[in-house]
Amino acid sequence: MALLRVAPSVEDRLASLAQAARHDLSCACGPAEPRRRGGDGLWIYPAALPSGRTAPMLKVLQASGCERGCLYCVERLGGRGPPVTLAPEELARAFLDLHRAGRVFGLFLSSAIRGGPVATMDRMLATAGILRERHRFRGYLHLKIIPGARPDQVDRAMALATRLSVNAEAPSAEHLRRIAPGKAFDAQILGPMRQIAAAEAAGRFARSGQTTQLVVGAAGESDREIAGAAARLYGDLGLARVYYSAFQPVAGTALADRPPVPFAREHRLYQVDFLLRRYGFAVDELPFDRDGLLPLDADPKAAWARLHPERFPVEINTAPEAELLRVPGIGPASAARILDARRAGRLRDVAALAALGVSHRVAAPHLLLDGRPAARQLDLFAAAAAR
Repeated sequence: MALLRVAPSVEDRLASLAQAARHDLSCACGPAEPRRRGGDGLWIYPAALPSGRTAPMLKVLQASGCERGCLYCVERLGGRGPPVTLAPEELARAFLDLHRAGRVFGLFLSSAIRGGPVATMDRMLATAGILRERHRFRGYLHLKIIPGARPDQVDRAMALATRLSVNAEAPSAEHLRRIAPGKAFDAQILGPMRQIAAAEAAGRFARSGQTTQLVVGAAGESDREIAGAAARLYGDLGLARVYYSAFQPVAGTALADRPPVPFAREHRLYQVDFLLRRYGFAVDELPFDRDGLLPLDADPKAAWARLHPERFPVEINTAPEAELLRVPGIGPASAARILDARRAGRLRDVAALAALGVSHRVAAPHLLLDGRPAARQLDLFAAAAAR
């Protein structure tokens, strides 16, 4: 007698699709796994908030088993197992159950391409529409734009989402062809990005903006090429964030035999990203070697400072904010505190630096405190702190 096959439940499919989404590491730096919550095997991601705190977010695919053949992706050419999918009504209801139970605060929705990019994007938009329009969900909703989506679908996504992302994957068309030959860099990647940027400029999409992700090291690109692409995306298209994901070979993919990219390289690119966005650095100032790579054993800002001894020491009581931000150990927040403290009086000792949140041991060799080298005070300060 033939055995009856029981279709997987919504809960089982949701767990499978959330598990599949964890291969997209655009929300974090390094190999950390997302947190497993409860006994249902569901992956819940700790999303970083602007305040620095984290909040639980359901990161999930609408469907697994992609039709495309991106060389590094585990979902390529149908994936390694039977494709799994959730209908828009099923996924919306499952998310709302988790949200009402207080287990997640928002949804990050992407999908493998099934039935073509337009049909795939339609299913994602239907899920988002059910949440927003039928159930009046007003929380955080991040949608990925599927390469090959139509402009009207991008418009619809802007009407529904809190944040949008279009994954560039590589810094140029040439590099993208090496790892994703079925994707058109200008039409399918830059095209939607430009559409979203134009809508933002016109005031038609002013929520949390758009982001992208670059896969580091899969296409043989240099750090200089990656940083240059990020700078252009920030400057020309006003992206909110560029995320970086160190290539890690996955069994069953075309690049399975490639060596993994060190997570230290990903970390250095995130540091460079901050220098570009918040510290006033230009790509040409960054400390790349002859091959266009960053040093893995040194912070890029500290490496830049060593290459420019003529810029130091800086007098902390008179230096403008732009100069303070070039000092290793001083960030935007501590630079702002220094400017505020200078209005009340002159800064004369290392203890004052520590009180302002400056990494004083890192910063002191590059500073003058009221005309005196701050580094000379470090030992005295350490001795006083030990008493």
